[in-house]
Amino acid sequence: MNTNSFRSKSESNQMVFGIRAVIEAIQGGKELESLYIQRGLSGAVFGELRSILKEYEISFQSVPVEKLNRLTLKNHQGVVAFISPIIYQKIEDIIPVIYEKGEIPLILILDGITDVRNLGAIARTAECSGVNAIVIPSKGSAQINPDAIKTSTGALFKIPVCRHESLLKPARFLQQSGLQLIACTEKTNNYLYQPDYTGPSAIIMGSEEDGISLELIRIADHLAKIPILGEIESLNVSVSAGIILYEAVRQRVL
Repeated sequence: MNTNSFRSKSESNQMVFGIRAVIEAIQGGKELESLYIQRGLSGAVFGELRSILKEYEISFQSVPVEKLNRLTLKNHQGVVAFISPIIYQKIEDIIPVIYEKGEIPLILILDGITDVRNLGAIARTAECSGVNAIVIPSKGSAQINPDAIKTSTGALFKIPVCRHESLLKPARFLQQSGLQLIACTEKTNNYLYQPDYTGPSAIIMGSEEDGISLELIRIADHLAKIPILGEIESLNVSVSAGIILYEAVRQRVL
């Protein structure tokens, strides 16, 4: 990652640096958007931090000290974290509440969406189309920072965002909870108009570069593609999300 991308994070989300400061932030209930730890770091206090990270199930990235020095020139002690502007939730807590309200769940799973503005645009469309929650992975997903929130026009404050270590586990939980998994992918001959979205549904969107991971494709109940009639073979992922979400809206409203 280049210097500018690291510095942009320091200018967006609140930075916390130093082992003890990060420990206190976690124990104080702060949600970490990202955590960077110097490779090879050791010591008693760092051992305490590792125990807390395991207890709270917080992932981190091991990076060279040079990258931490680009983030801050202060004494970071090999640990730099960024506080998330939102509170992440778990999909296991969301689904029962939706059913208790008598609503039909519509969930959006984002697999490997790394562009901040795409994430924000998708969240905006999701909120407008009545999506109950967005599910993202802990790693390999765009940062939820002020740029994402601005692009979402505040939708990221309104719609629950569930962050999970792996998308496979929450996807299987959704199936066990009665939701069908609909993967929006070009790897099928079936168009997006064929599935019945009026029942409990979870729509999976993948990145423009890699698409949806094979493990999610394998367990999906339906594969659905968007018709492409022109010479350009793909759409921006935020546009694709809007198309399939509003097919769900069309079926549910009409």
